[in-house]
Amino acid sequence: MLFAGQGRDALRQRWREAWQRQRAGLPLEPLQAQIVDVITLHPEYHGLLEASVAPAETAAPDGANPFLHLSLHLALREQVGTNRPAGIVEVHRRLARATGSAHAAEHRMIEVLATVLWDAQRAGRAPDESDYLERLRRL
Repeated sequence: MLFAGQGRDALRQRWREAWQRQRAGLPLEPLQAQIVDVITLHPEYHGLLEASVAPAETAAPDGANPFLHLSLHLALREQVGTNRPAGIVEVHRRLARATGSAHAAEHRMIEVLATVLWDAQRAGRAPDESDYLERLRRL
């Protein structure tokens, strides 16, 4: 796992560093390029990521946690890239056609991902991939 063992502040700093490197025209590592791609689609978070120090408890105007939102995009893209759970690629393609963009499809899908992760955490168990995929297919 790329971010395993890192604390919240260290993870948030990785997002900021990737964005700052992009803005400075510096070369990006492959993971940084993926991070920048997600950030680029969210101009509402650019100011937060450009700040030298962000508050420990960061929320967007709508109350969402921008780092969680961006991280869910990255996680979903990894799932689609590896087709795990098997069948997620087809769901993503269908939703991208229906919504008009891959990004809009991701937004619908990350709502389900967040719910499945929250439910698993509350129950003290691993997420159920088949349940997750079934919920995605109902979108």
